Amino acid sequence: CSIPVIGKEKFHKSQHWGYCNNVAMLVGEGKPGIGGEPLPGQKLKSTYSVFPEGMGSNFPAWVAFDKQVLSFDAYFEEEVPDKNQELYRIRHCKIYFYLEDDTIQVIEPQVKNSGITQGTIVRRHRIPLPPPHEDQFYTIDHFNINIEVILYARKYKIIDCDQFTKNFLRKTGVRLNPPIGRPDDPYTKERQKILDSMKPLRPYERIDTLKQFLDHDGHVLRFFCVWDDPESMFHDPRELVLHYYLSDDTIDIKEIIPVNSGRDAVPLFLRRAKLPKYAPTGLYQPGTITSRTVRNVLGKLGHYILDNRKTGAVHQEFYRDSDLKIGAVINVWGRKIILCDCDEFTKEYYRTQYGIEDFTPVPFKAPPPPKTEKMFPPYTGFGSEEDSLCSCMGLLPKPPQKDFKKFMEKDRIGMESNILRFLAKLVTESPIDKDRKFIISYFLSDDTISVFEHTQQNTGILGGKFLERGRIKKPGQELFKSEPSEYFSAQNLFVGARVCFHGHNFLLVDADEYTFNYMEKHANEFSVADIGVILKKLKDITELRSREIRQVFAATDPEHTKVIKYEPFRDLIVSITDGVFSEHEIRTLARYYSVREKYEMDLHCLLAMAQEQLKKNNFENFEQLSAVLIYNDHEKCGVLPHERCRTICKSFKLPLAGDDLQALLTMFEDDRKQVEYKKLVDGLNWRKNQIPAFQMIKNPLKTEDDWRGQPPSFAVKGIKYLPLLDDLFGKEE
Repeated sequence: CSIPVIGKEKFHKSQHWGYCNNVAMLVGEGKPGIGGEPLPGQKLKSTYSVFPEGMGSNFPAWVAFDKQVLSFDAYFEEEVPDKNQELYRIRHCKIYFYLEDDTIQVIEPQVKNSGITQGTIVRRHRIPLPPPHEDQFYTIDHFNINIEVILYARKYKIIDCDQFTKNFLRKTGVRLNPPIGRPDDPYTKERQKILDSMKPLRPYERIDTLKQFLDHDGHVLRFFCVWDDPESMFHDPRELVLHYYLSDDTIDIKEIIPVNSGRDAVPLFLRRAKLPKYAPTGLYQPGTITSRTVRNVLGKLGHYILDNRKTGAVHQEFYRDSDLKIGAVINVWGRKIILCDCDEFTKEYYRTQYGIEDFTPVPFKAPPPPKTEKMFPPYTGFGSEEDSLCSCMGLLPKPPQKDFKKFMEKDRIGMESNILRFLAKLVTESPIDKDRKFIISYFLSDDTISVFEHTQQNTGILGGKFLERGRIKKPGQELFKSEPSEYFSAQNLFVGARVCFHGHNFLLVDADEYTFNYMEKHANEFSVADIGVILKKLKDITELRSREIRQVFAATDPEHTKVIKYEPFRDLIVSITDGVFSEHEIRTLARYYSVREKYEMDLHCLLAMAQEQLKKNNFENFEQLSAVLIYNDHEKCGVLPHERCRTICKSFKLPLAGDDLQALLTMFEDDRKQVEYKKLVDGLNWRKNQIPAFQMIKNPLKTEDDWRGQPPSFAVKGIKYLPLLDDLFGKEE
């Protein structure tokens, strides 16, 4: 025979599998008909709550009623057989019915000093009905106010519910019973009467220290003290540190034990507690000082009451913050301790709290003996001076430490090489060596110098490396001496300087653009590139000849263009200063007041260069770049601020130099300095809008790596001399 498949909701405990003619069959009262349909007159029992139409939504109950719980107030009586004081106990609890899966949870709130294990009585799960219906479970239809429910043979009386539960039950069509009163536990009432009778007729004295703790928690005054121990053998002063805690007016003292003093290292000199002031009569006996006093009102009968006036009480005074100040002497259990100094927080506290301004410390330490200067043996000539000096510092020689922080800061980073390069020539009378050209490179990361010679044809001299990279000592120093030698630094190299490297005299005649810019940017390190120092120096020389100098400059400009060329300007400065100014100072002055030629690159050429870089790096994320720009354009006006566009482009890691990207964004700006990002992306898209190859610019800017120290090609062509004269002598009326 065929066995019909029944649904999960129609299966009951009254149904079971049996055998009929040795064939397994489903038998019982709830046996369904063919196809799982109920038989005529058969009523199937639902295992879950059934809600009327319109309650919740069409979703399953575990979705529609998620996190919705019915809360009922209930109590149950518990028999107490082994106690004379109580026969039964009333325990109040909460019954929670979870609508999503018809689970029930019973929780008893915690009651102080109840002596009963409280909390969860019945953990959350589906609870079956009491016999004879144990094959069914509790549903929402079994709950109402003022009824009794039996959960595992324990009878719970529901007395009330919350407002949400009342509204929900009304919507389901349940007529709510009126709530009943909450019964009291007789034993609990009796205990409460006893506790109330134990309270005195008048309250005890209460000292509230909570406010002081909340206001000054973590605030500690620190004093540096000294104690001259009269019993010590050498009468040496003992240094102490006193901490006063403002939160509870307690004091602790710690001793500063010197190295190799021979004293035991103890954690504290005085444990934290209130420090009493020393009484004239000595220490009080135990029991003399109490927090409360009583009075005998009936004489020999011995009836005592609390004395609110504290007649005859002994008041002991303790050290307060007002008693502590620099120069004061406090008595710490018979030891005279002098307060000599305090920290900055303590000074600020007394300044604001008590208006004290005098915090002159009390000298108590003998001046330290002068340190004997270490004498090192002279350099032997083996190894480097630094390595030989390290072997004199200790028994175990260590290699000399390098300035790693300086190396990380001044090492090459991107386009910043941190290398100063100068063009130099030999100072010699030899006609062959006069025309030789050298490039001197100074590495700021480790203060090393390298020299390369520029290769020239038909001279008979091989170019290339002239001096290997390393630190170079200044000439004229003793070789075998104890003091470390002086080396050439970046401040010793500038245009016009004469330097001697291992017997070769060089004259620095030029520098690259990066060197000039770096020295002017760090003018506080290079005085020859500090325009303020140069102007002050020039003003001191020419202050008395202002009219004459104005006439000389005017004569140099016969056409009154207010601009003169660099060569006559240089000759004027040299003649005015009598050769006091170096070549680098003259160039710094000329660069500051120069009229520089601006090379404006054509947009077409700039886009072609950018597309070439993008194409070489296989960058094709133009659609994503455009989508991100449109997303950041909240007003959908087609423009974005300059900085925001720059940030977005950097996030896509465009393979463009920072200056090139800056120039591109500037060229696509409108009148309000907003970048038209659609035109920018279309111009960069080398797939759709490829720009043909362009011709190179006639005068390309020399990059740092292309600089070879060719004959002086100073970028300054003209100098505005009127602003220079105004800065020196003031504006002419």
